[in-house]
Amino acid sequence: MKDIIVTLKPSMTISKFIFFGTLTSIPILLFLCTRSSSSSSALISTTTSNSYSDLKIRPGYATYDSYIKKQLNKTLNPTLRKIWTTRDWDRKIQVFSKFFAELKTRKLVSDSSKVLCIGARMGQEVEALKRVGVQDSIGIDLVPYPPLVVKGDFHNQPFDDHIFDLEFSNVFDHALFPEKFVSEIERTLKPSGVCVLHVALSRRADKYSANDLYSVEPLKKLFKRSELLHTRTVDGFGLDTEVVFRKKR
Repeated sequence: MKDIIVTLKPSMTISKFIFFGTLTSIPILLFLCTRSSSSSSALISTTTSNSYSDLKIRPGYATYDSYIKKQLNKTLNPTLRKIWTTRDWDRKIQVFSKFFAELKTRKLVSDSSKVLCIGARMGQEVEALKRVGVQDSIGIDLVPYPPLVVKGDFHNQPFDDHIFDLEFSNVFDHALFPEKFVSEIERTLKPSGVCVLHVALSRRADKYSANDLYSVEPLKKLFKRSELLHTRTVDGFGLDTEVVFRKKR
């Protein structure tokens, strides 16, 4: 029995060492996991702002689902939807029609163009395009409004590559991931296709915006496969600057 006891003591000592070593390592592992989780949550609010000093992602979106939920709070608001389809309907179509007629004059869009309106809500800009002769036009938004607007997320457009001659958007400020927003435009534009953005530089956008843009410089960096054609001042429902890019061949 003595021999057996002597043989077991080293084994028991090793077991105790492993047991207590495991216990002391658990808090360290938990700490590291917590730091990793916190870094992932913060990624949404810091990635773009670190890359582009004049483009700031607004904080407060812990997950992509929380971002989508906030956007839908505006899009599905019954009071706003009633305004968009009644009081604002003709007024916005008139303003958009003027914008698109000017694009036709500058040969940036024609009656035969295939056009996408990004973040089109009820589709006033789509209707305006059709009224100026560009019949092959469609909009995308999180909530569809047939026949003018189909369901789609502008971070992941539901279209094949090289489809559109022109893409228009006045909702860049709602993009949580501006790089993805732009890369999807460049993916679905045809070579030599045109993108027209209306953005706010002199004032901050509404409470549903996901980013704040302070100059056109970040846009010039984001459009990696396109060249800047022009910028000009506009008066577009609180947006003050038109920025136009052409995709390289």
